Amino acid sequence: MKKTLLNNKTKVIAIVGPTASGKTSYSIELAKKIDGEIISADSRLVYKYMNIGTAKPTIDEMGGIPHYMIDIIEPTDDYSAGLFKIQASQYIKKITSKGKIPIIVGGTGLYVDTLLRGYNMPQIPPDKQYRQYLEQFDNDELHKKLVKLDSDSTKKIEKNDRKKIIRALEIIKYTNEKLDNVRDLSDSEYEIEWIGRNFSREELYLRINKRVDKMINNGLVEETKWLLNKYGKAYNIVNTIGYREIFKYLDNNLSLEEATELLKKNTRNYAKRQLTWFRKFDDIKWNVFPEKLKK
Repeated sequence: MKKTLLNNKTKVIAIVGPTASGKTSYSIELAKKIDGEIISADSRLVYKYMNIGTAKPTIDEMGGIPHYMIDIIEPTDDYSAGLFKIQASQYIKKITSKGKIPIIVGGTGLYVDTLLRGYNMPQIPPDKQYRQYLEQFDNDELHKKLVKLDSDSTKKIEKNDRKKIIRALEIIKYTNEKLDNVRDLSDSEYEIEWIGRNFSREELYLRINKRVDKMINNGLVEETKWLLNKYGKAYNIVNTIGYREIFKYLDNNLSLEEATELLKKNTRNYAKRQLTWFRKFDDIKWNVFPEKLKK
């Protein structure tokens, strides 16, 4: 892939949007047409063995197109947007050195923006002692702590996302600053073509419901049991939509039918948050129902 003549920036294509919007299949077909290779920007696809619950593309679904940033760490390992940026940037260079086009695909807005929009996060090491202290609190208590210290950040972090809330509290403790004050923007080193995938709300929700039913039929319960046996209730598994709900079933807190319906609901809510993140940017060209995002 040649550098652009005007700004000497490497051109990449970014395909973003909510879960179940067809980003994966669209990106694979595009890669075949333009001789591209794919870098996943999904905060859960980095984990090994978490396959069905994250809708991870199979080898057959990849259609021979190289995919990067998938299955790179154990579910018990820590990972961050900053680390993702470092590693994904290396793959962009690798892909372009072969004369191919990097295609960034994913719905994790923080990962996408950190890599492509020059969104810099402070490189603060994990504070294990402080994390252990925070683990004694339930989700509501953690959320209230964050509201007290940085209410603006709670608009961007799901109330039940313990991992992100704890990380936010950790950064605030270390810097003694609100998150927006420690993040900074630099010029992106890439020329980006932004493509947004979406459907009407009715169709998107139908696609989500069908995907969840397919997950159950494909063995999500069995996969969750296998992960539980291998890793126990590892933080990154328990706090991932898909496994979180099945754990409630395995703990006899919900029937399988109730857990399935909860999974559909939580996935729909997650899709709403993804759209809220991406709809802020006017440079994303939505190729399916773009008018739905502007109302």
